[in-house]
Amino acid sequence: MQQNRECNGWRQRRFSFRHSVQGLMVALLCFFPVPSSSLAAEPPPDKEYFEIIKSIDLLGEVYREVSKNYVDTLNVSELMYAGIDGMLRTLDPYTVFLDEEDSGELDEQTNGHYVGVGITIASLDGTFFVTSVAAGHPAANAGIRVGDSIAAINKKEVKNMSPEEVKTRIKGTVGTSITFQLERQGAQPLTVTLVREEVRVNTVSYSGIIDGVGYIEMKSFGARSAAELREAFQGLSKQAQERHVPMKGVILDLRNNPGGLLNAAVDVASLFITQGSAVVSIRGRSLEVVKSYLTEAPPEDSVIPLVVLINSQSASAAEIVSGAIQDLDRGVIIGERSFGKGLVQSVVKISYDSSLKLTIAKYYTPSGRLIQKEVKMVDGKRKVLPGGRGEDASQVFKTKNGRKVYGSGGIQPDISLSEPAASPYLAELHKRGLPFFFSTDYCSAYPVKPPSLVDRQALMESFDDFLRNKKFVYTSDAERRFNELKESMAKSLPASDDSSRLKSFTVLQQTIESMKAQEIERASNDVAADLEVEIFRHYDDHLARKAELDNDLAVKKAIEVLSDAAKYASALHPLVPVNCDIR
Repeated sequence: MQQNRECNGWRQRRFSFRHSVQGLMVALLCFFPVPSSSLAAEPPPDKEYFEIIKSIDLLGEVYREVSKNYVDTLNVSELMYAGIDGMLRTLDPYTVFLDEEDSGELDEQTNGHYVGVGITIASLDGTFFVTSVAAGHPAANAGIRVGDSIAAINKKEVKNMSPEEVKTRIKGTVGTSITFQLERQGAQPLTVTLVREEVRVNTVSYSGIIDGVGYIEMKSFGARSAAELREAFQGLSKQAQERHVPMKGVILDLRNNPGGLLNAAVDVASLFITQGSAVVSIRGRSLEVVKSYLTEAPPEDSVIPLVVLINSQSASAAEIVSGAIQDLDRGVIIGERSFGKGLVQSVVKISYDSSLKLTIAKYYTPSGRLIQKEVKMVDGKRKVLPGGRGEDASQVFKTKNGRKVYGSGGIQPDISLSEPAASPYLAELHKRGLPFFFSTDYCSAYPVKPPSLVDRQALMESFDDFLRNKKFVYTSDAERRFNELKESMAKSLPASDDSSRLKSFTVLQQTIESMKAQEIERASNDVAADLEVEIFRHYDDHLARKAELDNDLAVKKAIEVLSDAAKYASALHPLVPVNCDIR
């Protein structure tokens, strides 16, 4: 169940052509060179073993013929990767081959640290910008800021480099030096030399007390997740004691958490569940891969009211935790139905520092539910590991208190919240990086700390001026379709109809322009809130996250439930799930 996640939002696969090559199962002879004649003479008595050897031999023959006689020169490595990917593609989506680079990245994610300088970057309009700076690490200590653009690394211009190449150049060995040439809005170009060090990436990304309720956000499950969660919870408890106001409850935010380590999920759940309770069980093809995981240590707090937030991107380990909390009626699950990844992977080290992330088992919640969502191939020929108890979506299971919960398809929350759809206008602004660019300009006037109070009206006026200077023109979906209609009709109708058509078009265009203006106006509050977050992010990720939470409807709902003992209790003893769609 260890999830292979992409780093910093821009990690890409090694060869784009690999995704189009699905059936070419070749190149395994590199690991198993078996002469065909020996197979024909004395086939192994065990039929299954014989089929394995036979298949490897066929692969070897195909590879030899292709490599020797194909019309064009071949790249052996690309052919091998295509063959491996094609073979694994017939299995489930989570069984994948990891080359040396991918294996190292997976190790970084699960271990929670890497060697670098403590920045993340993104490419916008062909320029690499610093998008976050980790406090206490070389980049922050040297004064590098969010919004700085990278012109060169070790005197090599990065303009035409790929994101992977830039990332590789930034990382390295502990104690080695790296020199950045940076450009900053309103300042002279900077040259900064840093020494690489081990940078720890916390899976608990934020914690704080909001309206008397503790809030902890966890972005993944790694080796230190339980320790980080315990530390965060103890810190919040201490804050509450110092304020002489006990916490009304705790929110564990697992939204957009793609998962991680199985043991980490068990340890995290153990912090809130009574010792000796079942958290999850796994069942594989072999009896050796059948195991139940129980909480082994006393919990940090087994009685404090608890809400777990999930959404459609909460997967794997996040579903183990939320499923256990739900089945044991330990807390209330709020949000959207989770992703539905109920498969366990084991990472097997193979030759040349590569790895195979192999699905070895399915996991089941304490009530017996399999959370795996059915996944079909595009051509409909297969689904992910079908069959077995607990996988029927219509099958009813019972929680500790007797509440009904159901089979495959993710965790259905106790209180369902539909997250508001993002404004197309705001999405277009972010697609072009305009809030980021504006915030970088805005913050150049406040080099040390953000303004204590942001005047939203003045902020929006400044942003409107910024958009005009950038010559930004928003085209709504209705406007785009209207333009397509005009072009289509101009080609298909005679010119004699131009006059009447023009009159009709003019009226319709005015209506569409009015609708677009209303759409932009409706999005103004969201745009202003996003600009505030971007501005705060230029100084401190925690300030930015706090600003986001002030407008988070799911967090507000969780606080409402935790602040009302009767409402909290009823959510754990209802006849039917509660639905609360937020518009």
